[in-house]
Amino acid sequence: MNILFLAAEVADLVKTGGLADVAKALPIQLKQNGHQVRVVMPCYSSIKNSENFEVIGQGAINKDTERQIDYTVKHTFLTEGLEVWLIDCPRYYNRTSLYGDNNQAYFDNGERFAFLSVAALDAAQMLGFCPDIVHCNDWHTALCPMILRLKYDKNSFFKDTKSVITVHNGAFQGVFDRQQIFFIPEIAHVYNDMISQGSYINFLKCGVFYADKINTVSPGYAQELTTYLGGHGMTKNFQDRQADFVGIVNGCDYSDWDPATDKNLNICYDISTMEEKILGKYILQRELNLPMGDTPLYGMVARLTDQKGVGILIPIIERFLKHKVQMIILGSGDPNFENALSDIAGRYKDKFIFVKGYDNVLAHRIEAASDFFLMPSIFEPCGLNQIYSLAYGTLPIVRAVGGLKDTVIDYDDNKEKGNGFVFKEPNAEELLSCLRRTLIFYLEDQIEMQRVKRNAMQVRFSWSDSCAHYEALYKEALAKPRWW
Repeated sequence: MNILFLAAEVADLVKTGGLADVAKALPIQLKQNGHQVRVVMPCYSSIKNSENFEVIGQGAINKDTERQIDYTVKHTFLTEGLEVWLIDCPRYYNRTSLYGDNNQAYFDNGERFAFLSVAALDAAQMLGFCPDIVHCNDWHTALCPMILRLKYDKNSFFKDTKSVITVHNGAFQGVFDRQQIFFIPEIAHVYNDMISQGSYINFLKCGVFYADKINTVSPGYAQELTTYLGGHGMTKNFQDRQADFVGIVNGCDYSDWDPATDKNLNICYDISTMEEKILGKYILQRELNLPMGDTPLYGMVARLTDQKGVGILIPIIERFLKHKVQMIILGSGDPNFENALSDIAGRYKDKFIFVKGYDNVLAHRIEAASDFFLMPSIFEPCGLNQIYSLAYGTLPIVRAVGGLKDTVIDYDDNKEKGNGFVFKEPNAEELLSCLRRTLIFYLEDQIEMQRVKRNAMQVRFSWSDSCAHYEALYKEALAKPRWW
């Protein structure tokens, strides 16, 4: 199959979250399986050396009209020879960051990402890459199925092309004034309840309404999106498309996340040399000025948002720190959360470290050095850090939601196969109870602790398995009748 894969960010070029990891790993696996893949993303000015990427095409949207917008297509190659097309349009992508500055989204984000969708299809036709499947990801590229159906409804080049959209996070939907899609007249005039939000257009609703097939990144989250509690206001949209909607758990790129080969670690280890893991803890303690010793260490690497459960963690941190424990949190986000964590760190310098921002090396070392990894999410479509934690023998502490409940087995529910700890209700007291449960486990039975860590390290979520499900979804999309 020819697959045109659209994403707002791609790891190794630019990354703010898990979407970028998927947008690299899944296309690489598809290419390894013999498919022709082109990944399309914006050519952000922040991408290192992007000015030196080869130009392979020049195009224009609404050519020879007053709405004409020129763009250039550059390309580069990632691991395994994966080809990435970068849509270069300085008016949209010459910014200091991807989505906004100072915790404020850019005012024209709708226009910027609508342009990505329309330019991606235009570039495919210009460069002669006729896709069997256009695979879109999240709201940023969710207009593409609508454009494909309405702008190119009589275009012979795309007559057999079908679309798939992956919802990585249904809470972010891309709701904009319709003026932001003025330059795509074929869709700007379309109004109906299934794609609108009041007088605004909802990009994600457009994708769910017009795509041939829809998926999200875990079976658990797929089920939650069809409920009124978990549907983020789009319950009816997902319910109406339930026959075309599935959940596929993300794979893990173990070439980046393997404690036996991780170049970010001072000391590598595997399941047969797990005693080396504690040496990594000692080194990280020394680096961060924590007292060295076999104190139970709790790590967390996350965006500091309510979604990630930071709001139920902060109220109980100090109570938990009264035990003989240590905690390291790496992340940035809500300034109120950042300030609260900084204040706690100032009062508990020998027990709690907060590092504001994101540091890839430190993220890997926290995963490897910690005994437990915190993911108390309010909702979590799939989650990757709990998968990384399992690989590193770091037992995840998660809430029973979305992809977390699909990937972590609670030790107290299943002692033989348990590989982590799970709590159910999204409140601070239940989280504290779970944390204390892990501390008792750590202190009472180190032999059993090591066995459960080995359980965790044997779990694998491979992209080859996930990719097989995507290939099946593509085939189902291709089997659907044409829309004209």
